[in-house]
Amino acid sequence: MTGPVRCGWVTSAPEYIAYHDEEWGRRVEGDDRVFERLTLEAFQSGLSWITILRKRENFRAAFAGFSIPAVAAFGESDVARLLADPGIVRNRAKIEAAISNARAALDTGLSDLVWRYADPDAPVPAGDGDVPAQTPASRALAKELKRRGFRFVGPTTAYALMQAIGLVNDHIAGCWVRAEVAAPAAPRD
Repeated sequence: MTGPVRCGWVTSAPEYIAYHDEEWGRRVEGDDRVFERLTLEAFQSGLSWITILRKRENFRAAFAGFSIPAVAAFGESDVARLLADPGIVRNRAKIEAAISNARAALDTGLSDLVWRYADPDAPVPAGDGDVPAQTPASRALAKELKRRGFRFVGPTTAYALMQAIGLVNDHIAGCWVRAEVAAPAAPRD
């Protein structure tokens, strides 16, 4: 007996299945919620996503529930604490980028900013090989975030964020979730 058709990146790992079926590509709004996803995507760079999923609750605890004001107030003692925390990815550059990004996000209206790059006309990927690593929209988003002082947000990380929070619907044709996930709203003026 076979189960529902899913995107090819989904393995039998329960964390992947739950993330794909319940979260990936579904609309996420709110500055702290978008900040969480941006931070996790940046930490994932160079690693397997399953590593981040399995450490997600530890990241939430370590980063004050991804409260932008709380993380923006982190100092050197917090960096030292995070570097000593085996429950997260202990990478100084990524930790410092997360703190810097929280500071940049304080007055940004991060959710509204990111949602300006929604791509409701993105093509439907026939298979996993049709899903790009970056797009003109992700390059533009990364450029704008960097202009505002964000770090560790290249176009590939920006595109992963766009996929994760529903700015594009990259569930492949035939994936049962694709039909459930509404097309992203057109960019606001």
